[in-house]
Amino acid sequence: MAGSYPPPSLGHIIDEVLLPDVNTTINLFGIHLRQVSGSWDYPMHEHSQFEINYLLEGEQLMKVEGVPLHQQAGDLMVIRPGQTHASRSANGQPFTYFCIHFSIDDPLFLSMLGRLQQTLFHRDSPLTRQVDPLLARLIGITRLAGTATMAQRMRLHSAIFDLFGALWEAVSQEADTLAASYEKAELAHQIRSRLQGLASQHFKQGIPLERHYGIDDIAAELGISTSHCSRVFRQVYGTAPRAYLSELVLQEAKVLLSNSLLSVEQISSVLGYKDIAHFSRQFKRWTGSSPSEYRRQHAQAEEEARKGDISSCVKRVALQA
Repeated sequence: MAGSYPPPSLGHIIDEVLLPDVNTTINLFGIHLRQVSGSWDYPMHEHSQFEINYLLEGEQLMKVEGVPLHQQAGDLMVIRPGQTHASRSANGQPFTYFCIHFSIDDPLFLSMLGRLQQTLFHRDSPLTRQVDPLLARLIGITRLAGTATMAQRMRLHSAIFDLFGALWEAVSQEADTLAASYEKAELAHQIRSRLQGLASQHFKQGIPLERHYGIDDIAAELGISTSHCSRVFRQVYGTAPRAYLSELVLQEAKVLLSNSLLSVEQISSVLGYKDIAHFSRQFKRWTGSSPSEYRRQHAQAEEEARKGDISSCVKRVALQA
């Protein structure tokens, strides 16, 4: 397909620097600056996005995949998608933190972030020092959220891209080598996109993922063997294609369970399970909780978060008065 801007006629160019086209999508979720009391206790949960958690004041105890991490003021955490984590005060005193959830469709950037072995970066680490000024800028923009304008929105976008640029440089320095070549990352990205389409198609039709079109067909479409498909995907994303499909089913199940209007039986049917018992067993194997228990825990966490936001709002109003 021809580009949007064809080059001028030959013979007219004296000198030229041509940058590659940019087609990157970044989605931001739940950016917030929050001060919480010493009794704050956010239950175990997980996201399908990356989370950056930066502590401004106090001490936070974050349990990630069952491992307790003691975060102090100035420390940074990078939590990968699917990692379970819970938060509370580390010393029973109030603390203040800044949080960003994001997803990005750049396969090489995702590969680099996904292979980070470290979650907690202390304030004197090279990574934290490099991104600290950009986080300070974002926090300043967030404090003005009540008077948001289009200019503030554009500044937010600019600050996010600057942060990711600094994060890329810092992560590149942290890693000894890239997880895979760009070609492998591109191939893995194509596999992932097809897996996402496969899952979406099956959710809409209510067909189990094991039937009909599957991973073997994706490999055939891309002109590679099934074993090479699995190997490349695992090298770049750190998990097998079939395990990634299971993660997509789990994420969809959690989204559906957050809708109290749908019964567990309806959800199991939407996801293509032959009966509710099969779905319940599989969900409990993934999460350690039954669908009904997860729904109850999710509703409780949402209510506690809502009460926390209302309490913060009341405090702000009282201070302004």
